[in-house]
Amino acid sequence: MNLLEVKSISKTYGEGDTAVNALKKISFSVPKGEFVAIVGESGSGKSTLLNMIGALDTPSFGKVYIDSKDIFAMKERSLTVFRRRNIGFIFQSFNLIPELTVEQNILFPVLLDYQKPNRRYLEELLAVLNLTDRRHHLPSQLSGGQQQRAAIGRALITRPALILADEPTGNLDTQNSRDVISLLKEASQKYEQTIIMITHSRSIAQTADRILQVSDGELTDFGRAQDARKMSAMRGPEGKGKEAENEKLS
Repeated sequence: MNLLEVKSISKTYGEGDTAVNALKKISFSVPKGEFVAIVGESGSGKSTLLNMIGALDTPSFGKVYIDSKDIFAMKERSLTVFRRRNIGFIFQSFNLIPELTVEQNILFPVLLDYQKPNRRYLEELLAVLNLTDRRHHLPSQLSGGQQQRAAIGRALITRPALILADEPTGNLDTQNSRDVISLLKEASQKYEQTIIMITHSRSIAQTADRILQVSDGELTDFGRAQDARKMSAMRGPEGKGKEAENEKLS
């Protein structure tokens, strides 16, 4: 069953000669529990696409269905509640509230929704994220990797069906990047959550189940990440050299 259906999404900024077509009739679907990486150069439209999926922006044309619900057919208040309960966001800059502790930051979406926290699930998340002994620390007292793990906990606490991660390893070193990706994959498998991740890094993208590329507002589906790796290997030394040069897509 597909959790996410994107149908002919287009986004145009401006009018006439100054119009910019950021997205051009993009369509794809993602089944429940799949971990998808979206790659592309800066300005390619991948962040615009993620904003459409997360209902942070509205398309000029097209529809987005999450769990069979047409999100842009909802009234604004209903959409706000739906987004808060069904979509978790992870950002490159962490976006933790500096005055709140790790535990308070993680619980914030639940309290914002006037719900009673599931303390057992909170303890489980803190353990999985290796933050139990940092639960009472402020963001300023944490390393970058710890801050991003707290941000992941905040995204997971409402048990959303869909996680949207925008360059979640962008501000992290290599080891912390690996740890964050491992946590995302574990969440996808353990909690049956669908993850859509934007990344500039091909090596990070290849840890996902499937790779999509956005270029000039158009989408290419490279399919399973393991197949993309095989295609890369078939290019030979010259192709590998080019890939090494373009490890960062921007």
